Amino acid sequence: MRATATRERLFTRPFILAATANFLSGLAFHAFLHLPGFIQELGANELQIGVAIAAMNLTAILARPAIGRLMDTRGRRVVVLGGSALTLVACLLYLTVGSYGPWLFFVRLLHGLAAAAMFSVLFTIAADLVPARRMTEGIAIFGVSGMLPMSIGGLMGDVVLAHGGYQELFVVAAVLAALTLVSVLPVRESRVPPGEHDEPARSYLVAATDRALVPLWVAGLGFTIGVASYFTFLKTWVVETGVGSVGLFFTAYSIAAVVLRVLFGWVPDRLGPIRVLYPSLGAAALGAALLSQAGSATTVGLAGVLCGIGHGYAFPIISALVVSRTRASERGAAVSMFTAIFDLGLLLGSPVLGAILHATSYEVMFLAAAGAVVLATAAFAALDRAWRPLR
Repeated sequence: MRATATRERLFTRPFILAATANFLSGLAFHAFLHLPGFIQELGANELQIGVAIAAMNLTAILARPAIGRLMDTRGRRVVVLGGSALTLVACLLYLTVGSYGPWLFFVRLLHGLAAAAMFSVLFTIAADLVPARRMTEGIAIFGVSGMLPMSIGGLMGDVVLAHGGYQELFVVAAVLAALTLVSVLPVRESRVPPGEHDEPARSYLVAATDRALVPLWVAGLGFTIGVASYFTFLKTWVVETGVGSVGLFFTAYSIAAVVLRVLFGWVPDRLGPIRVLYPSLGAAALGAALLSQAGSATTVGLAGVLCGIGHGYAFPIISALVVSRTRASERGAAVSMFTAIFDLGLLLGSPVLGAILHATSYEVMFLAAAGAVVLATAAFAALDRAWRPLR
């Protein structure tokens, strides 16, 4: 059940079990792509929606250090079981939310803790199981099990809301969360205890501020701010403009990412991850910019394709670089920190972009998100170039 340095086979039984759990967990999570519409029905404006969406990420960020250390000391299995159970509880509690207020924020915070655990532990398990020489490809293919739910979740929400309401959507999410809990029961421990020659784990803060990792945090943060624009406000943009649909955008998004990863997942390992990362981030920025000018369903679909191409490569490349640049004894903490960066991007991006939207327009907001990706890419290039002579 444990990954070894010489093992080259990718589709092992533990890998498939982890991918199945990731798929079901992703379906439960992406059912909430439509949550901004529910919060809007509670009477919230754009800024309040951004704050409520970001609240989930606040808990996730605060919980990451403890989750990372727990994975490195107690193992992955205890985290994946606890995270699955907590996800089920959070999904059920949405059924009790009736107004925009403290109880909504409590449920969002609880959901954030559950999502932090699941997102961190499943990708750490994947990194444990993937052969080192196929790390980017393996994480990219594993990520397909998380990308497909983005498409299905958006369409599923469209169908459920067309025939019912948000209460029915929350019930569907809870059922998927229950299936996730069942699916992780056979998952075995994948953590390999450190050997006598392995470097000892450092404190979370020291490991997180390693100069080899800081450029990756910057790139991930800028990329996620771009993602926050359409994860948080695409639903309300569609409602206001009547152009396209949430399902259309995220179907195009996920199909582009899945095709890229399945057919061309080997490209970053072959050409070099940094060389492929730059055009990936460029596609993500271009997709957000295109949304600012979208006036037809075709344009929305094309924007989804570009954003999906960006996500299809950027996420696994940065993930693989994080794993390759950190100590084996700190893998759980490093992957946890990496996923925390994505939560931080959503935590900062959602309310800031919401404030921009409240003061200006959707066009300006999407352009601001695209600009954040471009600036982060430039900063990554400078920081990574400065680090390489020190390596």
